[in-house]
Amino acid sequence: MTIIINAGELLTYGSGVKALKRFNPANPTSAMRFLFLCLAALLSFSGARAQTPAAVTWNNDLVAALQQAKAANKPVLAVFSGSDWCKPCIMLKQEVFDQPEFQRYAQDKLVLARFDFLRSKKNKLPADQTKRNEQAAAQLNKEGSFPLVVLLSPEGKVLAKTGYRPGGPAAYDAHLSQLLTNR
Repeated sequence: MTIIINAGELLTYGSGVKALKRFNPANPTSAMRFLFLCLAALLSFSGARAQTPAAVTWNNDLVAALQQAKAANKPVLAVFSGSDWCKPCIMLKQEVFDQPEFQRYAQDKLVLARFDFLRSKKNKLPADQTKRNEQAAAQLNKEGSFPLVVLLSPEGKVLAKTGYRPGGPAAYDAHLSQLLTNR
């Protein structure tokens, strides 16, 4: 819908029909109706934005994630994945980590770190990132499991290890909460 106010006229274009109405700013009813519609439109747009969480930040450096966790006194959720070859890794990302419900949960409770081990040459990571991924894996994923989700204390102590679990973000959030309370 396009609204144009020009020389006291309100033009509304909608569904292919052009309607012309006189807008008289001196008429309190007309002015109030117009202001009410503008306010309603503004509130509907701001309400939609408020429900969408800000995108969570994923660290790609274990040392930086632990420093952030210590400063915030939050555990670290470190994810080891192969996003271009590991089907359960892809499912975990799409079904859980990319969902707004998980992002709201993580924003308040976790510091996130992701270490992606890509196989395709077209997806090759820079050498410094590959080195950080390998260092994190040497420390936390010696078995080479994919996907592997490791919960760490802010001091870097391993609290729990898990992987992909079906059920979506609510079930996964509950699973993570249970793992954190059992420690």
